[in-house]
Amino acid sequence: MNKLYIIVIIIFTLFSCVPTQQFREISDKGNKLEVERDQLMMENEQLFVENTEMSAKMNLVVAEKEKFVEDSIRLYNEISILKTEIDKLTRQHNDLQATHEALLQGNARETRRLLNQLQNTQEDLQTKEGRLRELETNVNESRHDITRMRAELEARNAKLAELERILNQKDSAVNALKESVSRALMGFEGKGLTVERKNGKVYVSMDEKLLFQSGSYDVDARGKQALNNLAGVLARNKDVNIMIEGHTDDVPYRSGAVIRDNWDLSVLRATSVLKILMESGNIDPDRITAAGRGEFQPVDLSNTPEARSRNRRTEIILSPKLDELLKLLETN
Repeated sequence: MNKLYIIVIIIFTLFSCVPTQQFREISDKGNKLEVERDQLMMENEQLFVENTEMSAKMNLVVAEKEKFVEDSIRLYNEISILKTEIDKLTRQHNDLQATHEALLQGNARETRRLLNQLQNTQEDLQTKEGRLRELETNVNESRHDITRMRAELEARNAKLAELERILNQKDSAVNALKESVSRALMGFEGKGLTVERKNGKVYVSMDEKLLFQSGSYDVDARGKQALNNLAGVLARNKDVNIMIEGHTDDVPYRSGAVIRDNWDLSVLRATSVLKILMESGNIDPDRITAAGRGEFQPVDLSNTPEARSRNRRTEIILSPKLDELLKLLETN
């Protein structure tokens, strides 16, 4: 500060001829410069402190630099990928921009055509959207129908499986019944008696000569023995319905006091067999039915004595009861 003062005095001495106003201005400027110098010195000290702090921070930054190297490499790779994508998007944008500019440069008629086409397309789109909503509604309804039909199908399949089980059980029962009847009538088979399975039933066919005299409906002793054997099997198999059918040949019967024709004869023969079975086997009457068929269901249509002999027969048709099966069909 002293040096500055001396400089000011010298300047004043040298320029003593300077007017007082100018001297004052110079003096004020010197004072101002001195204040600025002091301020600069303070700022310099402050900057020194800040520089020291910045050096410490720089050391921390340098220490963290290595930590960022790996991230920088990773980011560089990502930036490279993004740059490639940006270049690609930029090219696409430029292409679209060029197309857009080309469209803008088109004439008004082309623009109107495109606008009309766009409007038609929008209308068509709206129509198709309406149709799509309608189809979606139909699809949902169809799905409900499919679900319902699937449930019905599963229920039907279950009933079919149950029906198949019952039918198999019935078949097994028919086979077992045929075996039992065959064993019981073993001594009579081939001697005017046959046992066969047909249409899910067991047919026991007895020729006239095994049961009756010609024109008679009284069962003879040999026929009674066969019927007694059969009655024992039928008494044990209580779930079997019994149909007795009398058949004759087509030779007209000479009318008498009791029997007027072949039909009467066939009925009386079926009834005679029925009574013997019921007496021998204690069979429930609800299970057994007698019917006369006369000459109207022949097994041999030939006009020979042998054919007529085969047609003169009594058939006992055995069929397992189907109550369980009928109930299942009714529920279906």
